[in-house]
Amino acid sequence: MTRPTVYGVGVGPGDPDLMSVRAARLVGAAKVVAYFRKAGRAGHARTIVEGLLADGVVEEPLDYPVTTEIPLDDPAYAATLRSFYEDCVARLSAHVAQGRDVVVLCEGDPFLYGSFMHLYTRLIGDVPVVVVPGISGMAACWTASGTPITYGDDVLCVVPATLNATRLAETLKTGDAIVIMKLGRNLPKVRRSLEAAGLIDRAVYVERGAMQGETVMRLADKPDDQAPYFSMILVHGQGRRP
Repeated sequence: MTRPTVYGVGVGPGDPDLMSVRAARLVGAAKVVAYFRKAGRAGHARTIVEGLLADGVVEEPLDYPVTTEIPLDDPAYAATLRSFYEDCVARLSAHVAQGRDVVVLCEGDPFLYGSFMHLYTRLIGDVPVVVVPGISGMAACWTASGTPITYGDDVLCVVPATLNATRLAETLKTGDAIVIMKLGRNLPKVRRSLEAAGLIDRAVYVERGAMQGETVMRLADKPDDQAPYFSMILVHGQGRRP
């Protein structure tokens, strides 16, 4: 007999058609679904699966106590999130203890900068956990740009925009191709760093990749420094091509 399991299911970057067959099957059969969201909002992962859930499904929205991207080494931020994730684990574990599987909806891929990984590390060893990979938001963004992100031996570097200015500048020197994520209010700092690195003319701004309202433009042509959560900057590689 299979033990009740927690499934971390990658539902992709936004378009429901970009879910894997396995993800769609698990979502459609779920008796309990959990998903992260900003309090008072539907939640992006939950929005992706609208119309796919079975009748009578039990929903467990996991409301973030804070939603602003700030450094992880901020003691208050870390303590608040630690308590939050422990509460989430207790809620999911209660379902498992009562014999129910739980499907946790994860934007993009569960193991790539996702909140699910913080549940995974707390659950693993206590209850069965299965992770179903998904198409990442960055893959959706570089596809939307219409240009391959890497060629040949290009080194791809993924950079959180939340890094301080010094570390951000150093990191931009390490990759042939660069993805900068977690923009938000960090866009002015990122723009200055790209200008200093001589990369501003290669930088492409992508907003809401694979979602309604998708926008792609050269960062140099963007007239303001407003950036929603679902936005990234790409610096495409220029490696050798056959």
